[in-house]
Amino acid sequence: MKLKETNRPLVLLSVMLAMFVSAVEATIVTTAMPVIASELGGFSRYSWIFSAYLLMSTVTVLVYGKLADMFGRKPILFIGMLLFLIGSILCGLATSMEQLIIFRLLQGLGAGAVMPIATTIIGDIYTTEERAKIQGYLSSVWGISAVLGPAIGGGIVYFLSWEYVFWVNVPLGILAMIGIGLFLQEPARDKHVSIDYKGAILLTSSLSLILYWLTEGGQSFARTSLLSLLLILTGTGLLLLFVRVEQKAENPMMPFSIWKNPVILYANLVSFTTGFILIAISTYLPTFVTGVMEQPAIIAGFTLTAMSIGWPIASSVAGHLLVRYGTFTVSFCGGLSLILGAILFALMNPSSGPLWAAIASFFVGVGMGLTSTAFVVTIQGAVPHNQRGSATAANMFMRNFGNTVGAAFFGAILNYSLINHFQKNSARFGLDDVNLLLTSESRHSISSEDVQLLQEALNLSIQWVYIGVVLFAIISTLLILRIPRGKELVKADE
Repeated sequence: MKLKETNRPLVLLSVMLAMFVSAVEATIVTTAMPVIASELGGFSRYSWIFSAYLLMSTVTVLVYGKLADMFGRKPILFIGMLLFLIGSILCGLATSMEQLIIFRLLQGLGAGAVMPIATTIIGDIYTTEERAKIQGYLSSVWGISAVLGPAIGGGIVYFLSWEYVFWVNVPLGILAMIGIGLFLQEPARDKHVSIDYKGAILLTSSLSLILYWLTEGGQSFARTSLLSLLLILTGTGLLLLFVRVEQKAENPMMPFSIWKNPVILYANLVSFTTGFILIAISTYLPTFVTGVMEQPAIIAGFTLTAMSIGWPIASSVAGHLLVRYGTFTVSFCGGLSLILGAILFALMNPSSGPLWAAIASFFVGVGMGLTSTAFVVTIQGAVPHNQRGSATAANMFMRNFGNTVGAAFFGAILNYSLINHFQKNSARFGLDDVNLLLTSESRHSISSEDVQLLQEALNLSIQWVYIGVVLFAIISTLLILRIPRGKELVKADE
């Protein structure tokens, strides 16, 4: 639907700014976290600074998508952005690690609205053909944030103070809200809508418990403990109850009817499996490059940045190819690129060098750019306007959920392989001793024999992770083969 009153270029710039504020948050905070942890203490809760944000943003994305369909994009985006900015201000004022975790939860609560609704706004104001090309601009936000985030975070910590890592979001977020508020015009909506409160509560509760179990299981509590069993049973039970409630709801929080479309079904399943690939490489590639290849952190960052460069480039190309060749062809090429990148990772060894790692990372980025662009554009064109927010949010949720499940899955593989290797070699090392490989100073603090033993263990363990990445790349491509062929799937829906 083309709204003549909307200033599309300025709305696009405002949407990209809103997405940048949310995307850059992760890379900025990652750079500053060592300084924050040293000042606030509580290193044992270090991981929760990231888990809290991921948990809330993942849990709420589906709810925000539905609310945007019911009440309009602007008011729900503004609510989410305000929560995010308030959380950012409070994060900078935190005086303990516990406070910072609580405020990161608030940040994540707001962040769940930004990405899906921003993407949905683009779906509203551009035609399908235009949307395919515009996705390249949106994807470039990820590449820019990945490159600039660490530099901005490092500069802020060095020249100012870690508090400004969170506060830098505030003026940018306000500017994005002003732009969207002034230049985006939405049609009037039915004020008499029924809100599925029961579904929203059940969905949020069930996903919170399941994601908490995935994130903290094996760390805060054993997977086989009573608490673990209660969490997963309760979470699964609430999720089943949610499905039952939604089937009877007048205006369900999750319209399961959209999943009957084979394109949407398989696009979402592929987004879930590629989430595994994304988290495995993002988490373990820097560890491999610094710990096994003995490269400095800046080189490790370069190898990961290569993925963030390949992603927007492929997304821009996908926009042009999508209208001409259709969803299946573009996403299948993306699947092949994922397999190629994954195989390169599996074949990588300590002597391969960081350039090999960067090339493998680049091909994975190309695969992600081709598949994600094809899926978002096609999904938005396959549903009516009043379901576009829910459909877009569902696709983003599946990738985030894949990230979370993948983190737990590959973390378990890595830890098991490390422990098994240490036991077989009668080593006196434990999992935490792997940290000794991550800087040149710590490597020099132990004998060369110990360095070699630790590197062998880490190399072997991460190789198993990369074999898992190959497996999920193949699964993703097999799922893509189930997508119906033909260009007719991408058509103007306005």
